[in-house]
Amino acid sequence: MKNTPLLDKVKIHFSSDADFNQYPFSLPFIKNLQEITFPTQVTFFVGENGTGKSTILEAIAHNAGFGLEGGSKNISFKTSEDYTYHGIYSLAECFKLSWRLKPKNGYFFRAESFFNVANYLDALKDAAVYDSYGGKSLHAQSHGEGFLSFFQNRLGSSGFFIFDEPEAALSPQRQLALLSIIHDVCKNPDAQFIIATHSPLLLAYPDATIYSCDSADLTTIAYKDTEHYQITKTFLDNPDYYLHHLFKD
Repeated sequence: MKNTPLLDKVKIHFSSDADFNQYPFSLPFIKNLQEITFPTQVTFFVGENGTGKSTILEAIAHNAGFGLEGGSKNISFKTSEDYTYHGIYSLAECFKLSWRLKPKNGYFFRAESFFNVANYLDALKDAAVYDSYGGKSLHAQSHGEGFLSFFQNRLGSSGFFIFDEPEAALSPQRQLALLSIIHDVCKNPDAQFIIATHSPLLLAYPDATIYSCDSADLTTIAYKDTEHYQITKTFLDNPDYYLHHLFKD
């Protein structure tokens, strides 16, 4: 029997104040968004740059109690002015999260601002905070080592995790290690991952739900139908063909 995710669905109801000519309401698929369901423990959002993958994750994260720059619910900091987040706050107000079980553990991992999380932890000047990050400052590790150290040490055995492009600093081998980590955590029914990614390796996670943000509607898509899989496979099958067309005068 399949485990039931912690977050069952997100219902979207746009207020009369929503301006569909302004970001993020102007994003094509968001205009038509009514509901997002999570039938599996692992859900991916894919799409071209600028389609709204991260925007959806940020709105969910805000409603779940995480800071928009990432971290656990106990980490709260801002490196930008409030107006920077106005669009996400407005979208988040239109989201209603329906939980099977509200988790005690969780984390919003943003590759883009993980450096700021490392600064925050160092500023605490408390060696104990590093226990969940490999036992030492993230700045004392390489970018990729810091990422992997977080995934290996912070997740625990259950929880609600939102990852925004976790592959950013990981080699292909380390991306495979992350797949194994996610699989181990998901042995517990009280674990769920929502991930925005461009990685064809991560997208191969078995039985995951994959949502495409590339059209006017949010739709599910099979792994081998994603551009990430198709472009990567055809390039590796015949790189000379691609390079010839990319570099021709």
